[in-house]
Amino acid sequence: MSNSSPSPSPSPHATEFSGAGLLCVVAMLNHFALTGGRITVSLTALHLGLSTFTVGCLVAVFAVLPMLMSVRVGQWIDRVGVRRPLTLGNILVVTGTLLPFIIQNQISLLIASCSIGIGFMLHQVATQDVLGQAQPKRRLRNFSWLSLTMAGSGFSGPLVAGLAIDNLGSQLAFGILSLGPLLALAGLRRLQPALREVDQALDPGARQAVRRRATELLQVPPLRRILMVNTIFSGAWDTHLFVVPLFGVAIGLSATTIGTVLAAFALGTFLIRLALPFIQTRVRSWTLVRTAMVITAIDFLLYPMFRDISVLISLSFVLGLALGCCQPSMLSLLHQHTPHGRAAEAVGLRLALINASQVSLPLTFGALGAVIGIAPLFWAYAAAITAGGWVNRHPPQDVETPAP
Repeated sequence: MSNSSPSPSPSPHATEFSGAGLLCVVAMLNHFALTGGRITVSLTALHLGLSTFTVGCLVAVFAVLPMLMSVRVGQWIDRVGVRRPLTLGNILVVTGTLLPFIIQNQISLLIASCSIGIGFMLHQVATQDVLGQAQPKRRLRNFSWLSLTMAGSGFSGPLVAGLAIDNLGSQLAFGILSLGPLLALAGLRRLQPALREVDQALDPGARQAVRRRATELLQVPPLRRILMVNTIFSGAWDTHLFVVPLFGVAIGLSATTIGTVLAAFALGTFLIRLALPFIQTRVRSWTLVRTAMVITAIDFLLYPMFRDISVLISLSFVLGLALGCCQPSMLSLLHQHTPHGRAAEAVGLRLALINASQVSLPLTFGALGAVIGIAPLFWAYAAAITAGGWVNRHPPQDVETPAP
């Protein structure tokens, strides 16, 4: 363990939290509404005859508002605990899916975007805070479960939404999406006793502590490196999802083929997360992260050199394996090196950086692509990953020591 940044000491109550599996399922059901809600809001807006600019604004709200609010939300959770934020976030997601089911117009879609985006952000920060309050091995296991369930809902949400819109219409699609967060509310009800124990174990001093600037967290060297690497990986994920369709159109691929390439990426993330519990008992977190950075950089370098469909599918699948293996390790390391009493704030800062990249990268790459072409975008991000790997070539030691 790094001497400069000791691991927070979870309370005995936090380490005995027995609802991690059910909490991951609850998070998955809300994530199902988020991923399906994005596509349903955009397609409904187009069906209502709204301009493409308005549609873009509606979709951007999903990320912009959480980006602006997540740090403050994290500070609030550090003070009040997780039970109220989890419930409030879940209720907001329910509201955001049910309102367009009842009435569909521009205002209801705007409220839906705000409610689902903010609600899921609230739920995510609180969920990651709970799952991180554990001893290292259990914490890593908790985040492995969370990443696996998120991969499942990330695939099923858009798929169910698309099928529902085509066969039942957008109004019923929102009704189907609302079933996820409604079931999640029932799960949260079962978790109330365990969550109440987590809140009761909160250090009383944390409730009265003077809130400090979130930028102070960036002055902790290990934490700064973790947030930097996490943002790089998140940017790689967004770059792939944004640039591959542009590249596919440029080389004459059909929409179905482009979708197949992206599906291979999703399959890779899901399969690697199935294997993570086995891998993480044998490989240290930072070793896994550095390996993923090397593979990701090489993959981006190779991508624009090929036109063969089978090669592109293979590269997408390998990239999914590399990027899909890192989230549990990064979340576990984040909690390890965060100062005591500021874990949720650190999670909020991480989400703010991720949402910032989701908003800025498409705009930046869209402008650059019109000037320098598509292939250099892959190479530019490969260079950014390489630079990030070089800066973090001597990472802080982690405590998730593999079993002998």
